[in-house]
Amino acid sequence: MSTDHETRLAGLLRAALDGDEACYADFLRSVAQLVRIMARRKLAAAGSAEPEDVVQETLLAIHLKRHTWRPGSPVMPWIHAMARYKIIDVHRRRGRRVEIDIEEFANVLEAESHETVSARDVGKALAGLAEGQRSVVAAISVEGRSISETARKLGMKETAVRVALHRGLAAIAARFGRPET
Repeated sequence: MSTDHETRLAGLLRAALDGDEACYADFLRSVAQLVRIMARRKLAAAGSAEPEDVVQETLLAIHLKRHTWRPGSPVMPWIHAMARYKIIDVHRRRGRRVEIDIEEFANVLEAESHETVSARDVGKALAGLAEGQRSVVAAISVEGRSISETARKLGMKETAVRVALHRGLAAIAARFGRPET
Protein backbone atom coordinates (compact mmCIF):
# COMPACT_ATOMS: atom_id res chain seq x y z
CA MET A 1 0.00 0.00 0.00
CA SER A 2 1.37 3.40 -0.90
CA THR A 3 1.99 6.13 1.61
CA ASP A 4 -0.50 8.27 -0.31
CA HIS A 5 -3.16 5.64 0.32
CA GLU A 6 -2.15 5.41 3.99
CA THR A 7 -2.29 9.20 4.31
CA ARG A 8 -5.67 9.36 2.58
CA LEU A 9 -7.22 6.68 4.79
CA ALA A 10 -5.75 8.20 7.95
CA GLY A 11 -7.12 11.60 6.94
CA LEU A 12 -10.56 10.13 6.27
CA LEU A 13 -10.65 8.32 9.59
CA ARG A 14 -9.40 11.39 11.45
CA ALA A 15 -12.18 13.49 9.85
CA ALA A 16 -14.71 10.73 10.60
CA LEU A 17 -13.70 10.72 14.26
CA ASP A 18 -14.31 14.46 14.23
CA GLY A 19 -17.87 13.81 13.02
CA ASP A 20 -17.65 14.01 9.21
CA GLU A 21 -20.11 11.36 8.03
CA ALA A 22 -19.19 11.67 4.34
CA CYS A 23 -15.54 10.98 5.15
CA TYR A 24 -16.56 8.03 7.30
CA ALA A 25 -18.61 6.53 4.45
CA ASP A 26 -15.68 7.03 2.06
CA PHE A 27 -13.30 5.49 4.60
CA LEU A 28 -15.52 2.41 5.03
CA ARG A 29 -15.91 1.97 1.24
CA SER A 30 -12.13 2.09 0.79
CA VAL A 31 -11.51 -0.29 3.68
CA ALA A 32 -14.15 -2.70 2.36
CA GLN A 33 -12.27 -2.95 -0.94
CA LEU A 34 -8.97 -3.62 0.83
CA VAL A 35 -10.44 -6.21 3.19
CA ARG A 36 -12.32 -7.92 0.35
CA ILE A 37 -9.06 -8.43 -1.56
CA MET A 38 -7.30 -9.69 1.55
CA ALA A 39 -10.17 -12.01 2.51
CA ARG A 40 -10.51 -13.49 -0.99
CA ARG A 41 -6.81 -14.28 -1.08
CA LYS A 42 -6.71 -15.80 2.42
CA LEU A 43 -9.95 -17.72 2.24
CA ALA A 44 -9.32 -19.07 -1.26
CA ALA A 45 -6.02 -20.53 -0.08
CA ALA A 46 -7.94 -22.41 2.63
CA GLY A 47 -10.76 -23.52 0.33
CA SER A 48 -13.36 -21.20 1.89
CA ALA A 49 -15.61 -18.86 -0.03
CA GLU A 50 -16.93 -16.35 2.53
CA PRO A 51 -15.06 -13.12 1.85
CA GLU A 52 -18.15 -10.91 2.21
CA ASP A 53 -18.77 -12.25 5.72
CA VAL A 54 -15.22 -11.26 6.65
CA VAL A 55 -15.68 -7.84 5.05
CA GLN A 56 -18.87 -7.18 7.01
CA GLU A 57 -17.45 -8.47 10.29
CA THR A 58 -14.30 -6.41 9.82
CA LEU A 59 -16.25 -3.24 9.04
CA LEU A 60 -18.38 -3.81 12.12
CA ALA A 61 -15.28 -4.36 14.26
CA ILE A 62 -13.71 -1.18 12.87
CA HIS A 63 -16.90 0.74 13.59
CA LEU A 64 -17.08 -0.55 17.16
CA LYS A 65 -13.37 -0.07 17.84
CA ARG A 66 -12.72 3.13 15.86
CA HIS A 67 -12.00 4.96 19.10
CA THR A 68 -8.96 2.72 19.68
CA TRP A 69 -7.09 4.04 16.65
CA ARG A 70 -4.53 6.61 17.68
CA PRO A 71 -4.58 9.47 15.14
CA GLY A 72 -0.79 9.74 15.13
CA SER A 73 -0.38 6.05 14.27
CA PRO A 74 -0.55 4.42 10.85
CA VAL A 75 -4.05 3.24 10.00
CA MET A 76 -3.16 0.33 7.68
CA PRO A 77 -1.62 -1.95 10.35
CA TRP A 78 -4.70 -1.31 12.50
CA ILE A 79 -7.03 -2.26 9.62
CA HIS A 80 -4.96 -5.32 8.70
CA ALA A 81 -5.01 -6.53 12.30
CA MET A 82 -8.81 -6.29 12.46
CA ALA A 83 -9.20 -8.13 9.16
CA ARG A 84 -6.65 -10.77 10.11
CA TYR A 85 -8.51 -11.59 13.33
CA LYS A 86 -11.82 -11.86 11.46
CA ILE A 87 -10.28 -14.23 8.92
CA ILE A 88 -8.93 -16.35 11.77
CA ASP A 89 -12.42 -16.37 13.32
CA VAL A 90 -13.87 -17.76 10.08
CA HIS A 91 -11.30 -20.56 10.11
CA ARG A 92 -12.02 -21.32 13.77
CA ARG A 93 -15.75 -21.53 13.15
CA ARG A 94 -15.09 -24.06 10.42
CA GLY A 95 -12.88 -26.10 12.73
CA ARG A 96 -9.75 -25.65 10.71
CA ARG A 97 -6.32 -25.19 12.08
CA VAL A 98 -4.96 -21.80 11.17
CA GLU A 99 -1.29 -21.25 10.50
CA ILE A 100 -0.17 -17.82 9.52
CA ASP A 101 3.21 -17.12 8.03
CA ILE A 102 4.68 -14.30 10.10
CA GLU A 103 6.71 -13.09 7.12
CA GLU A 104 3.48 -11.93 5.55
CA PHE A 105 2.82 -9.58 8.46
CA ALA A 106 6.40 -8.41 9.01
CA ASN A 107 5.58 -4.92 7.76
CA VAL A 108 2.64 -4.71 10.16
CA LEU A 109 4.74 -5.89 13.08
CA GLU A 110 7.50 -3.44 12.23
CA ALA A 111 4.99 -0.59 11.99
CA GLU A 112 3.69 -1.19 15.49
CA SER A 113 5.78 0.57 18.06
CA HIS A 114 5.98 -0.24 21.71
CA GLU A 115 5.25 2.65 23.97
CA THR A 116 8.12 3.63 26.16
CA VAL A 117 8.01 5.95 29.09
CA SER A 118 10.82 8.40 29.68
CA ALA A 119 11.85 9.76 33.05
CA ARG A 120 10.35 13.09 31.96
CA ASP A 121 6.98 11.41 31.29
CA VAL A 122 7.06 9.72 34.70
CA GLY A 123 7.91 13.03 36.34
CA LYS A 124 5.09 14.74 34.48
CA ALA A 125 2.61 12.07 35.57
CA LEU A 126 3.72 12.21 39.19
CA ALA A 127 3.81 16.03 39.28
CA GLY A 128 0.04 16.27 39.14
CA LEU A 129 -0.47 14.17 42.26
CA ALA A 130 -0.80 15.21 45.88
CA GLU A 131 2.39 14.63 47.89
CA GLY A 132 1.12 11.48 49.66
CA GLN A 133 -0.12 9.91 46.43
CA ARG A 134 3.08 10.89 44.62
CA SER A 135 5.23 9.20 47.30
CA VAL A 136 3.17 6.02 47.22
CA VAL A 137 2.93 5.76 43.42
CA ALA A 138 6.65 6.48 43.03
CA ALA A 139 7.63 3.91 45.65
CA ILE A 140 5.47 1.14 44.19
CA SER A 141 5.34 1.85 40.45
CA VAL A 142 8.75 3.42 39.89
CA GLU A 143 10.97 1.96 42.62
CA GLY A 144 9.23 -1.43 42.60
CA ARG A 145 8.58 -1.61 46.33
CA SER A 146 5.81 -3.76 47.77
CA ILE A 147 2.79 -2.41 49.61
CA SER A 148 4.24 -3.44 52.98
CA GLU A 149 7.69 -1.95 52.21
CA THR A 150 6.07 1.30 51.13
CA ALA A 151 3.91 1.40 54.25
CA ARG A 152 6.99 0.96 56.47
CA LYS A 153 9.05 3.49 54.52
CA LEU A 154 6.32 6.16 54.62
CA GLY A 155 4.99 5.33 58.10
CA MET A 156 1.52 4.49 56.79
CA LYS A 157 -0.88 1.58 57.18
CA GLU A 158 -1.01 -0.86 54.27
CA THR A 159 -4.66 -0.02 53.67
CA ALA A 160 -3.81 3.67 53.38
CA VAL A 161 -1.04 2.83 50.91
CA ARG A 162 -3.46 0.81 48.76
CA VAL A 163 -6.01 3.65 48.78
CA ALA A 164 -3.35 6.26 47.91
CA LEU A 165 -1.99 4.04 45.13
CA HIS A 166 -5.44 3.46 43.66
CA ARG A 167 -6.36 7.14 43.80
CA GLY A 168 -3.00 8.22 42.40
CA LEU A 169 -3.18 5.82 39.47
CA ALA A 170 -6.81 6.82 38.83
CA ALA A 171 -5.78 10.49 38.78
CA ILE A 172 -2.95 9.76 36.34
CA ALA A 173 -5.29 7.73 34.10
CA ALA A 174 -7.89 10.50 34.12
CA ARG A 175 -5.30 13.17 33.42
CA PHE A 176 -3.83 11.36 30.44
CA GLY A 177 -7.15 10.28 28.95
CA ARG A 178 -7.05 6.60 29.67
CA PRO A 179 -10.00 5.07 31.49
CA GLU A 180 -9.32 3.32 34.75
CA THR A 181 -9.32 -0.49 34.49
